[in-house]
Amino acid sequence: MNANDVNKRNKEWMIVIIIIYLFILLCMATYAIGAMSLGWLPTPYAPLRVPLMCGAIAYIGGCLYCFRAIYLNKCIRKKWDPDWHVWYFIRPLTSTIAGAISYLFLKAGLLVLESSSNVGASEMGFFALAFIAGFNVDKFVAKIEEVAKAVWGIEKTRSSTNNDAKNSEKKE
Repeated sequence: MNANDVNKRNKEWMIVIIIIYLFILLCMATYAIGAMSLGWLPTPYAPLRVPLMCGAIAYIGGCLYCFRAIYLNKCIRKKWDPDWHVWYFIRPLTSTIAGAISYLFLKAGLLVLESSSNVGASEMGFFALAFIAGFNVDKFVAKIEEVAKAVWGIEKTRSSTNNDAKNSEKKE
């Protein structure tokens, strides 16, 4: 058995580990959403039900994004890169954070779901935005940076401005 065969086997095992990791956390998020929907959340945590559900729903969006990336990179493009393994572990966590933050921005009125006031907006609106925030973290963070600039005058982060520069170079 040569080094190339060992590397290939390690790469295949890592894909399996990533899929198992994503699937286990997907089951946990789904269970958590169901439990919170049924009112199983302990009473002291009841006020946190919607933001916690937003985080769990955003995880599902991030998990979908990761499963799609595995499918595309491994099966379709045949360009699986081990340098991205860490991304598959971290991406769903960033999705969860983005979903929880989406609740905060909606509740504060800094993001609006419809043209009228968001007072009395249904939980489904919170959950839909959380899913989108989890599925597309990059666009969500860019939107939050736009809001921060408009409301408080805070400039975009360096990582965002670097991405904007790269995107404009690709378009030219």
